[in-house]
Amino acid sequence: MTETPSLFIGLMSGTSLDGVDGVLADFSQGAIRTIAAAFTPFPADLRDELMALQAASHNELEREALAANALALAYADCVRALLPSSPGKVAAVAVHGQTIRHRPELGFTRQTNNPALLAELTGLDVIADFRSRDVAAGGQGAPLVPAFHAAAFGAPGTARVVVNIGGIGNISVLHGDGRVTGFDTGPGNVLMDLWIARHQGRAYDEDGAWAASGAVHPPLLAALLDEPYFALPAPKSTGRDLFHAAWLDARLAAFRDVAPADVQATLTRLTAVTIARAIVDEGIAPDAVYVCGGGAYNGALLRAISAELDGVKVESTGELGVAPNRVEALAFAWLGWRFTQREPGNLPAVTGARGLRVLGALYPA
Repeated sequence: MTETPSLFIGLMSGTSLDGVDGVLADFSQGAIRTIAAAFTPFPADLRDELMALQAASHNELEREALAANALALAYADCVRALLPSSPGKVAAVAVHGQTIRHRPELGFTRQTNNPALLAELTGLDVIADFRSRDVAAGGQGAPLVPAFHAAAFGAPGTARVVVNIGGIGNISVLHGDGRVTGFDTGPGNVLMDLWIARHQGRAYDEDGAWAASGAVHPPLLAALLDEPYFALPAPKSTGRDLFHAAWLDARLAAFRDVAPADVQATLTRLTAVTIARAIVDEGIAPDAVYVCGGGAYNGALLRAISAELDGVKVESTGELGVAPNRVEALAFAWLGWRFTQREPGNLPAVTGARGLRVLGALYPA
C-alpha cells in the first residue's frame, strides 16, 4: 500500500506585512511536527505596494497582478530555503496569500497571490485560496486558525485560550468540553506598528519598550474603545479595512496634546483590553493564555493582558511546543494537508458558515 504523502510546506504572510513565514511539516501518523522553518523578508518596494493596495487607488488591478507576481517570487524563495531539510517528497505547498481586502459582509475576501506561478517556480503542487469557500458558505472566512489550534494545542478536559497577535488579534477558545469558539478581537500590532513607524521610523516596538516608557491616557483609551466593532457579537472578523491610519487619526484629533509615548502605551493597552474582554465574554477562566504571532515577543503587551485578566499566566505557545512565529504557517500547512484528505478546515461555530467545508484550491505542479 502506498503511504499517504505527509510532508507539507505552509507559507503565511500576514497583516504585519514584514515578510513570509514558512514551515516544513510532517503530518504522518496523526502527528503535527515541524521539521524546519524559514523567513523571507519582503523587499521594501513590495511591502509599500501591498500596503498601498489595502485601499482603492489608481490602476490597482494591474498593480495587484504585478504585486502578486512579486509575492510569488518571495514565496518561492521561502520554499527553496525549506526544501533542503525535507526527508522526502513534499506533497504540496499551502499558501495563504496576502490579504488586501476582507469584506465578508459583501460576500468576498481577497488574498492576492499567483499560485500558478508559484507552482511553476517550485515544481510542486500548490494549494491556495483557503478563505473564499467559507465566505461563499455565508461565513466570515476568518479566523481559520482555531481548528488548527484545537488539533495542535487542545487537551481533553482542559480549558485553554490561544491568542494570535499579528497585525490583527484573534482568539481561539478551547473549552474543556471540546467546543471551540473564536473570532477577531480587533487590532493586534497594526496600530502600534503604525505609530512607532510614524514617530521613530521603526517597524515595531521591540519588547514594548517605547510603550513601557509612556503612560496610558484613560480618556484616549475610552475613545478608542468606543469603536462599534468591539461590541459586535461573534462570529466576526476584521482587518486593515477598518483599523488603519485614518481610523487612528480620527480618534486622535481630540487628543493632540497627548505625548507620542503615551499614545503608544494606550494603543498597547487597547490591544490588551480588547483581547482580555473577549476572553472574559466567552465565559472561560483559563489557567493560562498562550500567545503566538509577533505580539508574543512584546513583553509589555503580555504583561498588560495578564493584568487585565487579574494575573492569569500569559505566555507564548513555545510552552506548548511550537514557537510563536511558526504557528500560523504551520496552521496553513495543516489546512493544506486537510485539503488533500478532503477533510473540512473551517469551524462553523467560529466563522458562521452554513456548515463544514473543505477549504482551498489546487494548482498542480
